[in-house]
Amino acid sequence: MTIIVYSKPACVQCTATTRALDARGLSYDVIDLTEDDQAMERVTALGYRQAPVVIAGDAHWAGFRPDMIGQLA
Repeated sequence: MTIIVYSKPACVQCTATTRALDARGLSYDVIDLTEDDQAMERVTALGYRQAPVVIAGDAHWAGFRPDMIGQLA
């Protein structure tokens, strides 16, 4: 399963999310929303207005969600 973390610079919840993924040994890609207009359009189309947005297979969510990250492990 591919995990993508849509992030912003200096985002505390983004850092917490990637640290939690690292702690569980999960691999992921990070896309900076401030540098990728298409990525911003994608997360906006999903209805999200805050970072990070995590897409993992069919699941997606915004913010730091240790409960959701735990389900991926």
